[in-house]
Amino acid sequence: MRTVDPAKHAAKRRAIVDAAAGCFAEKGLERTTTADICRAAGISSGSLFHYFPSKRAVFTAIFEEDAVETAARLAAAAEADDPWAALLDVVTELAGQLAHPAVARLVLEAAAQAARDDEFAHLIHRNDGALRDGLAVLVEQAADAGLIDPGIPSRAAAGWVAGLLDAIISRASLDPDLDRAAELAILRTILVRFLRPVSSPDGG
Repeated sequence: MRTVDPAKHAAKRRAIVDAAAGCFAEKGLERTTTADICRAAGISSGSLFHYFPSKRAVFTAIFEEDAVETAARLAAAAEADDPWAALLDVVTELAGQLAHPAVARLVLEAAAQAARDDEFAHLIHRNDGALRDGLAVLVEQAADAGLIDPGIPSRAAAGWVAGLLDAIISRASLDPDLDRAAELAILRTILVRFLRPVSSPDGG
C-alpha cells in the first residue's frame, strides 16, 4: 500500500495555495479558473482536486493558513522579554505583509467574498477576532510593564491597532507605488504617540 508522506503532502498543498493566491490577487475569485491555478502551480487538474475539492476551498485555505501563521507570530510575541518592542515588531511585520499590493487586493477580494458567503464570512470574522485578541494580550502586557498608557483599555487599543492595519490595506490597494518602508516607519510613529505614556521622555 502506498503511504503518504505528511511533510510532502503539506508542502505540495502549500505550494498550490501560494500559486492560487497570486491568481486570485490578479483576477479575483470569480474570474480565476481552476485551469489558471493548475497552470500557476504546474500541476494537472487531477492533482489539484486531490488536494482541494473546489476552487473555493483553495481560496478558503489561503485565509485558514494565514490565521495559523498570524496566531504563531502573536504567540511568539507574547513570550518576548520586551512586550512593547514585541508589539511594535509584530504590527510592523503584519503591516509590511499587508502593504504589498497583491496581498492588499487579495484581502479586499476576501471582503467581497465574505459579503456573499456566510460560511466564509464566519472564517474572516473569527480571524479578525483572533488578531484583536492577540494584540490585546500584547497591549495588556506592555501596560502592566508600564510601557503603555494604562488609561487605554487593551481591547479598545487592539481594535484601533487593527484599524491601522486595515488602513494599510486600503493605501496599498489604491497606490501600487506606495513606499512601504516609509509607510511602516510612519505606522510605528503613530503607534508610539498613541500608546506610550504621556510622561515618556522620548516615546521610543
